[in-house]
Amino acid sequence: MKEYQGSCHCGGIRFSFRGAEIVRGLKCNCSICLRKGAIMTDYLLDPSALKYEVQNSCMATYQFGSQVAKHYFCNKCGIYTFNESLRKPSHFRINIGCIADIDALALEYDVFDGASL
Repeated sequence: MKEYQGSCHCGGIRFSFRGAEIVRGLKCNCSICLRKGAIMTDYLLDPSALKYEVQNSCMATYQFGSQVAKHYFCNKCGIYTFNESLRKPSHFRINIGCIADIDALALEYDVFDGASL
């Protein structure tokens, strides 16, 4: 297990978690993920594993469709930081681009067919 830290662009949302070493990412082809273009962790985090701090009420949530998945983003700088999964509610995937010291664009990634759900 490795300790990771990250934030949105302006720092209004900061987070940390312990997880497996990130060596690969995941993209989803559902309508929102396709538009975001984010590379996410390829594993889900238990809710107790993610710690986050929010300054000045910067965190906002977007939901659509079934209203199960929750997409969290900073309402100041607009950066999408993490989401709660549709397939496993209350468990999180992290936007690797928000994690310090990881080059998300250098990672290989799999594509999840969320458009067919």
